[in-house]
Formats: sequence, structure tokens, C-alpha cells
Amino acid sequence: MEQIVRVKSVTADGKAQVLHVRESACSGDCHKCSGCGAAKEAIVLVADNPIGAAVGDFVKISSDSGPVLRGAAVLYMMPLVLFFLGYALGAVAWGMGGLIGGLAFVLGIGLVIAYDRHVAAKNQTVYTITGFAGKTLESKKKGNHDLD
Repeated sequence: MEQIVRVKSVTADGKAQVLHVRESACSGDCHKCSGCGAAKEAIVLVADNPIGAAVGDFVKISSDSGPVLRGAAVLYMMPLVLFFLGYALGAVAWGMGGLIGGLAFVLGIGLVIAYDRHVAAKNQTVYTITGFAGKTLESKKKGNHDLD
């Protein structure tokens, strides 16, 4: 996964703090869809800086897609699989497939929340600065040009 960000600070140990701006899925064009009011969210990430980027530079960072895909699979699949297992077992054993399936679905949501907290606590995502981006049209669209 590759993103364009702005370097906020550089440390002596070869790392840099970078600022990533998350936008809503509509890219902030709220006037086109009657104004959703979604706010931009600025996130500071720590990235390896092998290219020696300086403060204020627009750079490309990359991270491994594996943890993101694994998290998405857990998020979407676990509650659904537990619902169908609960429905099947509940229908066969007690004749209450819908109730048991619903409870299993809620359990799946709880497990997803616990998994998310576990992953957030470990914070194993490693970001690496892979190159300079400059003030390109793409970085302006991402909203990175207006934050200092």
C-alpha cells in the first residue's frame, strides 16, 4: 500500500514522523452530495527514512498489505461465519436457528473488536519512505498541501 504524506520531523536514528490526512470516501466534495459533513483526520505515523527526506518534503510511504487484508478478512468474515454456524447448530439442536445465529453474530462482533484492540496494541505496521513525491496534483487531492 502506497500513500503520499508530508514529513513533519526527522530523528537521528533514521526515522521520520509523517503526516497523513484521511478523507472521506467522497474526497471532500460535500457540495456534490448535499454535504455529508465528513471531517478530515490527520494522523502522525513513524516511518523508516532511508532516503534522507527532510522536514516539509512530500514523500511516498509504503507498508505491507498483509495486515490490512488479514484485518479485513477477520472483520467481514468472522461475524458472518459465526452467524451461519450458530443458525445451523441452533436449528438442528434446539429449533431456534435465528436466535442462536443472532447471538453468534453478536459474539463475532465482540471478537472483531477484541482482535482490533489486540492489533492496535501491538502496532506492527512498519512504514518506509520509498521516494519523493513533490507537490503533485495527487498530493494536493489528498489534502496534504494545506497542513504544516
